[in-house]
Amino acid sequence: MPDFPTFHTPRLILTPLALADAPAIQQLFPHWEVVRYLDSRVPWPYPADGALTYVRDQALPAMAEGSEWHWMIRLAEEPAQRIGSICLYDQPGNHRGFWLAPPWQGQGYIREACEAINAYWFVTLKRPLMQVPKAAGNAASRRVSEREGMRLVDTAEGSFVCGWMQKHTWEITREAWLKRHRHPD
Repeated sequence: MPDFPTFHTPRLILTPLALADAPAIQQLFPHWEVVRYLDSRVPWPYPADGALTYVRDQALPAMAEGSEWHWMIRLAEEPAQRIGSICLYDQPGNHRGFWLAPPWQGQGYIREACEAINAYWFVTLKRPLMQVPKAAGNAASRRVSEREGMRLVDTAEGSFVCGWMQKHTWEITREAWLKRHRHPD
C-alpha cells in the first residue's frame, strides 16, 4: 500500500484509515444525522458488519491501488477518540467526502480537516480541480464549500439515503485554491 501521511491541525490528527478503525466507525457512523445526505449506495439501515465490510472490501483496496485516500479524524487532545472520516477520490466529479459523528458536528472540525486534505490534493498530488457533489439539502456541507471559495457548477437529480433530491456539484481549481492560500505554485 502507498505511504499515507498523517496530518496534524490545531485540534485534530488525521490518520490513514486502518482495519482497526472499523469498530469505531461501526459505533459512530450509523446515525441518521450522519448518513441521510450520503449517496444511496450507503446501506440503510446500516448492517452490523457494515463498517468492517466497507473498510476491508472497499476502502483499503482502493487505497492500495492509489485511487482513494481515507483518513480517520481524531481529536488532538484525545488521539484515541475518532470522531469521523475524510477521504479523497480519483473519480470524475467526486473528489472529496467526509462525515462527522453527531457529538462533534457544528464545531468547525470538518473545515479544519478539509484544509489539510485540500492542501494534500492540490500541493502534494498537484490535482488541477476539486469537485464535490452534495445533497442540495445539506446546508452545513454547502457552507463548508462556500467558505473554501468553491462555486456551484452543476445541479442534477441525486439519490441519497434520505431519498431523491437535487445534487449540487461544487468546485475549486488548483489555481484558485493556491491564490486563496497564498501558496506558491
